[in-house]
Amino acid sequence: MQRLEHLEHLDKHLVDELAQVARETVRDELREQTRKQRRKAALYAASGAVALYAGAAVALAVGLALALVLPDWAAALITAVLLGALAHALRGAARPSAPRPAPGPAAVPGQRHAAPGATAAPVPPMPSFPPATGAAPPRRPDAGAGDGGEGPGAPRA
Repeated sequence: MQRLEHLEHLDKHLVDELAQVARETVRDELREQTRKQRRKAALYAASGAVALYAGAAVALAVGLALALVLPDWAAALITAVLLGALAHALRGAARPSAPRPAPGPAAVPGQRHAAPGATAAPVPPMPSFPPATGAAPPRRPDAGAGDGGEGPGAPRA
């Protein structure tokens, strides 16, 4: 009986040791991955800062080149307008656009088109008039009461 209790104590001790080793191993792996990702993030940040300064240098060069043939205020204004238009174009390129219908021979008014590459099922075209409900056809306005037409002015039998 004591032997089983002793083995039970050893099993518990082994499980605790294995759990400790697993925790340390996972912690070391996460530390290493974090260190690599931190370095990569720092390099991306530095790259962005250098690109910002390069863009500023290009804008300055454009302004100085325009200042050779224009007054300084006009060169600065034109450079600002060019940079604003570039920022607007880049914002438009980053924003997702609504799908536009693709022109084709089977284009039907009122029919929705799926964007190219979309997996949505096609939508059938919408009819231009409501469906018949099984009632009498609508009365023509030029039909008289004596021609056998139905309606409020028709004689009842």
